[in-house]
Amino acid sequence: MTSAPNPSPFQQALADPQRESLIDYPSRFPIKVMGAKVDGFVHAVTTIATQFDPSFDAASVELRDSKGGNYLGVTVTVTVTSREQLDELYRTLSTHPMVKVVL
Repeated sequence: MTSAPNPSPFQQALADPQRESLIDYPSRFPIKVMGAKVDGFVHAVTTIATQFDPSFDAASVELRDSKGGNYLGVTVTVTVTSREQLDELYRTLSTHPMVKVVL
């Protein structure tokens, strides 16, 4: 019987929230948010980004249409100060009704 491979430090950090983060804080962190290309989507994403980073600059937003033009990728770069803040930002974006995917 073979033993299971040892998890990488990255996998260990993900599995144990008490472990030290692999990100140095504060840090500029890009987040890609995807959703249907509808009115209000970009505004919803930038509003959430501003809630978590008051210094967020909406002029830095990058937009990318899907190949078929039905979806929009919105990349926001925010300054995060802790893993907890980053986790909560991901949770808030992921649970927004207009958001399909957060990377």
